[in-house]
Amino acid sequence: MTVTYLDYEHHPEIFVPHGYPEQIVDLGEVRMNYATAGEAHNPAILLIPGQTESWWGYEDVMKLLSQRFQVYAVDLRGQGRSTWTPGRYSLDLFGSDLVRFIDRVIARPVVVSGLSSGGVVAAWLSAYAAPGQIRAAVYEDAPLFSSEVNPAVGPSIRQAAGPLFELFYKWLGAQWSIADFDGMRNAQDVELPKWIPAGLLGAAEASGEHGINSEVPQSLREYDPEWGHAFSTGSVARNCDHETMLAHVKVPVLFTHHFRMLDPATGSLLGAISDQQVQYVQSLVEQAGNSFHCMNFPQMPHSMHGHQPQTYVDTVTAWLDALPS
Repeated sequence: MTVTYLDYEHHPEIFVPHGYPEQIVDLGEVRMNYATAGEAHNPAILLIPGQTESWWGYEDVMKLLSQRFQVYAVDLRGQGRSTWTPGRYSLDLFGSDLVRFIDRVIARPVVVSGLSSGGVVAAWLSAYAAPGQIRAAVYEDAPLFSSEVNPAVGPSIRQAAGPLFELFYKWLGAQWSIADFDGMRNAQDVELPKWIPAGLLGAAEASGEHGINSEVPQSLREYDPEWGHAFSTGSVARNCDHETMLAHVKVPVLFTHHFRMLDPATGSLLGAISDQQVQYVQSLVEQAGNSFHCMNFPQMPHSMHGHQPQTYVDTVTAWLDALPS
């Protein structure tokens, strides 16, 4: 199978319609795609997708959240209909894009919630956004430390999702310049480490974030594989180590921790983040003077909002309701 994908501007035919109208805002270097739901008089919440997930991964929870929030869901640069920026994928750039988005589009304080890599971006915002922009932050199974090449604690990305990202990059290429999807499927059993079991890949396929199906998943069509390569090589966090970032958090944090285990033979991580790493996240956030609440869902797939939207909404709203006004 040979296909060529770049982005919406070059290849609008790769996209499909969804349940909410999409809009574009020009932020300077990037044109950011987003969708909204809910009334403007309600508090604002910003939803940040995980890697290979476009905004529409949140469609089900947008309907639920819109009963009490004005909801914004975005495509980060390099994903969905937002601008793809070869050679320019980093936490500082992702975060700065959203600082401008909050300033120009939302225009008031906002709760941020991100899944996976989007949760790391939510952590960036909770530390480095402009004063008063962020009210509270939800890190949904965010790979803090475990998505770094040289983390302060626990397994690195090379002992976690890194090999899968490199498989994408090798066979699909930056900006889908190679696009050998069938070759990638045939190579996965040989090129992925033995500690990544078939069952974990199956769970990832169901979530739509890291799956390898018989046909190209729509979420993967909308994703620049250079994104994952930036994580696996460490360039994404070259000027933003997680330890320093978390020491600068300024708002209350909810962390939802999902399925995880360490491979007994190698110590590699099956899941997004280890218990040891979550404990260190908590210590840094609390030392910075903020509340930190961790909720454990050990049987939950990586994307709670994708698999159990009502559980996600109930968890987030109950936590927000319990915060001091």
